[in-house]
Amino acid sequence: MLITVTREPVVESTHHVDAVVAGPSGPRLGWGDPFRPTVARSGLKLIQALPVVRTGAADRFALSPEELSLSCASHNAESGHIERVEAWLATIGLDPSALECGADVPHDDEVLAAHLAAGRGRESVANNCSGKHTGFLTVARHLGHDHVGYLSPDHPTQRLVTEAIAEVCGVELDDQDPGRDGCGVPTWSIPLADLAGGMARLGRPETLGAGWRPAAEAIAAAVGPRPWWISGTGRHEVQVAAVATEPVILKGGAEGVFMGCLPAQGLGVAVKAADGAARAAQVAISAVLAHLGAIPPEAVARPVHNVAGRVVGRIDAQVGPPDILT
Repeated sequence: MLITVTREPVVESTHHVDAVVAGPSGPRLGWGDPFRPTVARSGLKLIQALPVVRTGAADRFALSPEELSLSCASHNAESGHIERVEAWLATIGLDPSALECGADVPHDDEVLAAHLAAGRGRESVANNCSGKHTGFLTVARHLGHDHVGYLSPDHPTQRLVTEAIAEVCGVELDDQDPGRDGCGVPTWSIPLADLAGGMARLGRPETLGAGWRPAAEAIAAAVGPRPWWISGTGRHEVQVAAVATEPVILKGGAEGVFMGCLPAQGLGVAVKAADGAARAAQVAISAVLAHLGAIPPEAVARPVHNVAGRVVGRIDAQVGPPDILT
């Protein structure tokens, strides 16, 4: 799949994207290399959050759907996100100093301006992964484990997270030494088709084993109608939800990854931009969703604006016929 960036009307840039559509039993459609090894980064967060529910931690601390969504989030660090993370930490008897994700500021310019105007600066709760990390801390507190060092691959919490990824995506991870995500979480190389298959199973929890089904049901039910809580104002997850013709659950990741599922169709989708461009991944997953009839075709392209706000070009997808993989 080729993503093109045009500027009145010159083609300025191109991005090559691999994409795959899978059902719970395996891949169905592909563009490019649907089996390319992929580090999903934050695209995996919905699966990484499953132990929060499966261990009973969510029930013990009476987590709300918004908090479950935050456990899957790469949020904008808008005031609503930060305030909810702070309150959640207090509920489990901790404070922001327990977060090991690193201090940060909001990445969106408008959100950053409001953050600074409120007298706040670089802090761990403003890290876009602070909700996910609070979920990890919740698991550790519930199980009675020392929460210090909860990012180590050998920590009991991370062993549960790795088990969730292996089970839901149908992969073996024992032969890998994990890398590290930007927030310190262990990362794994997984074929793109298996990531899409994992998302398909998340959207159809009845296809998972009895031990995982209730957790997947709870995460999907929380996140599905709450895209703002896993992203923020103006983000692609929110924009797609606004135009979707059926339920769509999406989650982006760094370095040009986007993943999602269509629960009504029982399908999962995963895309990876070869050059790591987020804008390419966003348009690519929209193109796949349009191919599947989940969003209107006219919702795929994105405008390019100059500093004055004038539309000076567009980002669009050139989508040929997919390879049939079943």
